[in-house]
Amino acid sequence: MKLGCPWCREALSFFNSQGVDLDLRDVDADTKDMEAMISISGQSKVPTFEYDDFVVADFSVDEFLAELNEFPEVRHNLGIGDSEN
Repeated sequence: MKLGCPWCREALSFFNSQGVDLDLRDVDADTKDMEAMISISGQSKVPTFEYDDFVVADFSVDEFLAELNEFPEVRHNLGIGDSEN
């Protein structure tokens, strides 16, 4: 995440509403976290979400959900229901 990022705030609000526990990292404040995010996702835009091998980068909540729909096991493991927003 980056402080002040409206997409990060939207994603955080969504994940909180779904009860998803996150390990938040401010990539502007820590260059090692930024380097790790780039290594994982191949880019430097936020938000970036990683769960095992499931990675979604530079997304809106709708884009995240569209990607998540392709991975029902991840959806189940995260506890995100079928009716979001």
